[in-house]
Amino acid sequence: MSFTVAIVGRPNVGKSTLFNRLVGKKLALVDDTPGVTRDRRPGDAKLIDLRFTIIDTAGLEETGPDTLEGRMRAQTEAAIDEADLTLFVVDAKAGLTPLDKTFGELLRRSGKPVVLVANKSEAKGSDGGFYDAFTLGLGEPVPVSAEHGQGMIDLRDAIVAAIGEETAFPEEVDEAETNVRVSADEVGDEAGEDIEPEYDETKPLRVAIVGRPNAGKSTLINRFLGEDRLLTGPEAGITRDSISVEWDWRGRTIKMFDTAGMRRKARVQEKLEKLSVADALRAIRFAETVVIVFDATIPFEKQDLQIVDLVLREGRAAVLAFNKWDLVEDPQAVLAELREKTERLLPQARGIRAVPISGQTGYGLDKLMQSIIDTDRTWNKRISTAKLNRWLEHTQVQHPPPAVSGRRIKLKYMTQVKARPPAFMISCTRADALPESYVRYLTNGLRADFQMPGVPIRIHFKAAENPFENRKKKR
Repeated sequence: MSFTVAIVGRPNVGKSTLFNRLVGKKLALVDDTPGVTRDRRPGDAKLIDLRFTIIDTAGLEETGPDTLEGRMRAQTEAAIDEADLTLFVVDAKAGLTPLDKTFGELLRRSGKPVVLVANKSEAKGSDGGFYDAFTLGLGEPVPVSAEHGQGMIDLRDAIVAAIGEETAFPEEVDEAETNVRVSADEVGDEAGEDIEPEYDETKPLRVAIVGRPNAGKSTLINRFLGEDRLLTGPEAGITRDSISVEWDWRGRTIKMFDTAGMRRKARVQEKLEKLSVADALRAIRFAETVVIVFDATIPFEKQDLQIVDLVLREGRAAVLAFNKWDLVEDPQAVLAELREKTERLLPQARGIRAVPISGQTGYGLDKLMQSIIDTDRTWNKRISTAKLNRWLEHTQVQHPPPAVSGRRIKLKYMTQVKARPPAFMISCTRADALPESYVRYLTNGLRADFQMPGVPIRIHFKAAENPFENRKKKR
């Protein structure tokens, strides 16, 4: 992206609606309640022929630095410092307030280019608020309707005029010639389909951080980044949007998603919290590896187990992180107890990696990242058909399939149909009669013999075709 733009303004003037309009997706949560947005959220914006990075921010409020609103304002000020241009959004329908004038003065002192945006200009009686905006001394306001998409061409022209055409339209490097060469490894080979591919250590990795409210998810990501990128505090439920941040770990790009705390479904009553949980579920489905953060002082609550089960049913690679380890008084005894409970309470994820950490002090974070990489490697694993059929034959010798109604079930052939998560197909007779206990036996055997701990394994059974089924009986 050529430049960065921050959207600022007091609460409930339509900043997130404008953000969603510019990125072309409903990324930011939108509600009539003031103060929905708390963290700063970046996105890739497209406005006619402009391409730039846009940052949605919390509503500016005058309050003390130790309060939640004060910490939100600090995040907004950081976004203003980071951006090349600021869109100052005011509500043309409601008119100017003393807060608008206060923050207009703040933006004037920042020295950054500012475009004044008069949102909700489609509303009846908005003309008075539009003309009042001239008194801010930030130039001519641009009348827009973020909700209906009106005024976007005028906004584009105002951005270009404020930032300059050289910055708005940088010269693009022609990379056509650099992309035409394809290595031999990238060309599909029919004869080599059954070769087990090597794990790509350089591919960017998407990781979602989930857990109950106040488990320390945002603090953990801030510790990874080495800065106060996400809003944190003692209050439960601070995070609402699923915010993505990128950083490098040992030369590999990691894209982490911070999510809202997930409470029991029966306790989620407010519309805003339902939107936050839905956003967290989308982050889980988009991620490759999911870190479930437990509070080590009160681990294995019912909701913790339900979150783990949800992640595994979605087919994601899962890692457990026992946070707040610095508050544990007897680490050795507690660690032994946690390992025993993990094996007993999560039998569907036998061998799942669990790491004690402290987001506050940084303890165990390297070990957690290594566990994430190892789990992702397992999640991407492919096993050759020859190895699988040798294993299937040996497994049936050790423990043959049961006889149902006096007829023995035969497992004839096995192959891996996909990875991410590993999924297998077994051709057999009477597939519908195979008991669940034998399926668990096969799943646990695959997990143990091919070193696939902690990842979901799918096994599908297909009835073998009868070559004489369509032949007419001889009389």
